[in-house]
Amino acid sequence: MALTRDTLFALATIALFPMVSLAVSTADAATTKTKTQTIIVPLEETPEKPDAVEAEPTIPNDALPKLDSQPASNEAASEEESTEPAEGAEEPDIDIADDEAPPPLPPVLRDTDLLPAAVRTTHAKLISAAKRGDMEALRALIGTGETATTLSIGGLEGDPIAFLKETSGDEDGYELLAILLEVLEAGFVHVDAGTESEMYVWPYFFTWPFEKLTPQMKVELYRILTAGDVQDSADFGGYIFYRIGIRPDGRWDFFVAGD
Repeated sequence: MALTRDTLFALATIALFPMVSLAVSTADAATTKTKTQTIIVPLEETPEKPDAVEAEPTIPNDALPKLDSQPASNEAASEEESTEPAEGAEEPDIDIADDEAPPPLPPVLRDTDLLPAAVRTTHAKLISAAKRGDMEALRALIGTGETATTLSIGGLEGDPIAFLKETSGDEDGYELLAILLEVLEAGFVHVDAGTESEMYVWPYFFTWPFEKLTPQMKVELYRILTAGDVQDSADFGGYIFYRIGIRPDGRWDFFVAGD
């Protein structure tokens, strides 16, 4: 049976219809928006596992050094270290600052042979004049002008011998000569050696604090001073009675009392 052209077209159309219908349905479904709702389901939190760390060795507490509550600087730490020298090391010499310790007291001298010749000569002349009771003999030793012996802290105008007699308890100056003799027979000190102020000073009490005096020294002190004079000097802070100074060249520098 021969199929006509129209018959073949009809059969082809019938065969393709289901496929076209399926394609159209699929396209419609793809272009149709469906209303949806997103539901979030919370997940159970899982703690992060830290990276494995190699365990450090445990140090017992009694092996740890004791630390201060506040950190110390490197200097403080070094100062706190033991000052004990290592075995075989030399110990450092530690100098004491001048402001931490008083200067040493000058040694008390009694032997006049230790004096320079010029000082010894002036010392002997003064003792000789005092023992003779010859006030006038002091005039040549006192001198004149800028190098004259200082007889008063406040300065002196007029005749020096007349001043000494007026200062003495008697009109002839014998009391003052007796004081001069007592002072010159006491121990003496050598001060400011090697300087322009170098001097030999009598008595040594002038440079020694009273609290440093031994019992024997205090007896010597009372040979020159009365108890009242000692108290006055102590209240002032040092010896303020008559003292004598002679320069290394033999010049009689001062014979004064007071502060």
